Amino acid sequence: MQKVDGIGGVFFRAEDPKALAEWYERHLGIDPVAEVPWTTAAGHTVFAPFAKDTSYFGRDSQQWMINFRVADLAAMIAQLEAAGIAVQTNPAWDADGAYGKFARIHDPEGNPIELWEPPKA
Repeated sequence: MQKVDGIGGVFFRAEDPKALAEWYERHLGIDPVAEVPWTTAAGHTVFAPFAKDTSYFGRDSQQWMINFRVADLAAMIAQLEAAGIAVQTNPAWDADGAYGKFARIHDPEGNPIELWEPPKA
């Protein structure tokens, strides 16, 4: 059986696509579509549909949430807060550390973004 071997892209609607792409590049280091697209580090990717009535994504109208893997969550949080971006943490998200560490931000259009530092092997 043939299987997909990763995410080839994340596509979503935006009020101001150019400004939003610039925000993602400036604050999260994700290069917008260009001649050389964004390349990620090796690691697993979770693909998990959630129940229609989940509150995990935030507002009820939110249909998706992206999770970005980071090497040092504390450093990323400091960087984002220094830029004036609100960062939400919740001890319940990583209570025992088995799944790593998590934080949540929102882009300028209100889309939730989960940041994840995988557990150390």
